[in-house]
Amino acid sequence: MKIILQRVARASVSVKGVVIASINKGLLVLFGAEQTDNDEKIDFLAEKTLNLRIFADEYGKMNLSCLDICGEVLVVSQFTLAADCKKGRRPGFDNAASNAEAELLYKNFIEKVSRSGLQVATGEFGADMQVELINDGPVTFILER
Repeated sequence: MKIILQRVARASVSVKGVVIASINKGLLVLFGAEQTDNDEKIDFLAEKTLNLRIFADEYGKMNLSCLDICGEVLVVSQFTLAADCKKGRRPGFDNAASNAEAELLYKNFIEKVSRSGLQVATGEFGADMQVELINDGPVTFILER
């Protein structure tokens, strides 16, 4: 499982030109599922996403988590995070979870993050989406398990 975690001032996701979800200050989470992913990985990465101290405290240091600031979370499925680009010029997707399994993992991740009580918005699994964001910092992290 691979997650791109971006600290944002705001973010939104659209399908067919219609905004289906948006957030203000918080996290944009791009979620990519792989064949070897399971509930243990989901639990670990959901906890890490919520508690990673990447927001500034009163001294300007990254000392606060999304939970600490009562931030918002936008989770968007991102199939291409499972790509292998080591050989050739075309990405390979042999490591990607099947569509059905990836959707279950995606929904499970959203459920775990939602238990935090934070506002959680989502993209539309499997749709062609357009994501807009104002990356705050910029601050971007890659989480893997």
